[in-house]
Amino acid sequence: MDHGVEQVDRKKMTKGGRRRLEVSDVTVVEPPVLKKTIAGTVVGNLMEWYDVGVYGYVAVIIGRMFLPDGSASAQNLFSLGVFAVTFIARPLGGIVLGQLGDRLGRQKILAFTLLMMASATFLIGILPDHSTIGVWAPILLIVLKLIQGFSTGGEYAGATTFISEYAPDRHRGFLASLLDLGSYMGFAVGAAFVSVLQMTLSQGFMDSWGWRIPFMAALPLGVIALYFRTRIEDTPAFQAAQETMAEEEADEPRGLSGFVGTLRSFHREIILAIAIVAAANTAGYALTSYMPTYLTTTLGYDEVHGNLLTLPVLVIMSLCIPLVGALSDRIGRKTVLTIASVMGIVLAIPAFLLMMHGAIWSTLVGLMTLAIPVAFYVSNIASALPALFPTSSRYGGMGIAYNIAVAVFAGTAPFIMEGLVTLTKQPLAPAFWVMLTSIAGFVAILFLKESARKPMPGTLPTVGSREEAHELVATQDTNPDLDVEEIFALAEMDSAASPASPTDRVVADQTEPVGSL
Repeated sequence: MDHGVEQVDRKKMTKGGRRRLEVSDVTVVEPPVLKKTIAGTVVGNLMEWYDVGVYGYVAVIIGRMFLPDGSASAQNLFSLGVFAVTFIARPLGGIVLGQLGDRLGRQKILAFTLLMMASATFLIGILPDHSTIGVWAPILLIVLKLIQGFSTGGEYAGATTFISEYAPDRHRGFLASLLDLGSYMGFAVGAAFVSVLQMTLSQGFMDSWGWRIPFMAALPLGVIALYFRTRIEDTPAFQAAQETMAEEEADEPRGLSGFVGTLRSFHREIILAIAIVAAANTAGYALTSYMPTYLTTTLGYDEVHGNLLTLPVLVIMSLCIPLVGALSDRIGRKTVLTIASVMGIVLAIPAFLLMMHGAIWSTLVGLMTLAIPVAFYVSNIASALPALFPTSSRYGGMGIAYNIAVAVFAGTAPFIMEGLVTLTKQPLAPAFWVMLTSIAGFVAILFLKESARKPMPGTLPTVGSREEAHELVATQDTNPDLDVEEIFALAEMDSAASPASPTDRVVADQTEPVGSL
């Protein structure tokens, strides 16, 4: 949809020959559109991670239902192994859906990923177990988890791209962190749902049909989330680049937006993103997907308490994520991510020792201790990593980097941690895996370029009001976060090089008049 865009000459010069940023160069995203965008993106992401999270909270039951002849350890490793299988398909989903998102639009692909995830989760809920169809039960379970993985491969990369491109530069850390608030609240909703069922249903019914209810609920919940997501439009940055991208693809179908071109042009950024995502998600999946199994099978809690103990920690951590995101807008993404990696190294062993103490209070303190680095990590991923890539390759670059990292490290984290416990007979073993990945993350963060309060690469500044646009232009010579020459250069290298590229833009609600500044 055209948002009342007027073309202007970007190359306005002063007498000294230096370019000047003008009010007409600044994108203003008005509050009604921003609120609608945040709601649609966060609600959809919550739904996606509810689907992923529910599996972790019934993993012990699924092991019994789909591998009934195995030992308890074999059943746990099977269910966690199936969880890890999901992540095999994520790089493929990230590559395919990421490239489509850079070509067809972020909103279309995000709606598709949500529908695919909800459908696959519902089918898991009605899938016959081993007692009914034998060996086909685990095979079909793996197939459905692969479909989930393909879908999720395009979800987070697209959602982070979408919300970071819409967010005003000064508040991108806070607004993008709301996405991970939705993610971990989705985990919390899944934990609460499963816990309520376990407390109200008998163990026999829970094993036979009760565990299916959260999966079947995904379909109606997905329809609701899809409604919110289809009400949002594509980002101003994508619309501004769309015409130029079409011209480039006509001449070179596998240009910067293509998979090979993205790897060739952004291999350094991809490597940095992989290391940071690996560190963040190893700690994150240890807290969310692995903890129910660890508390139940290793520390001896019953299944109800194994889930309930993680619930308050997830809720508290989720509510803290936007606060840390806002902190990054003030002190910088790099500073906050450095704090996260250091705390991941320092706090991992104390966290697991507290849980191993055996008392409920110490387990809660241990879980909260592990949640501290997770909150500092995930609150910045959605704002820091998309800023590594220009508009025309952002969805694709994020899709490649994020999903390779989660496939190799995060998705396998519960399986590796349970395997370490099984092999070493040491409940403390998972802490060392968290520490090792955080060390790698710390090294990568040292090379990360600061992006807080700055425009996204390939786009001109984005603000939240007309007044802020005028203020930005008036202070451009003294603003330490605004390098006008670099901004214009990056914009021209990406989508703004075309004289037909839209620049004078106010993004307003569909129900309101739209015009230029």
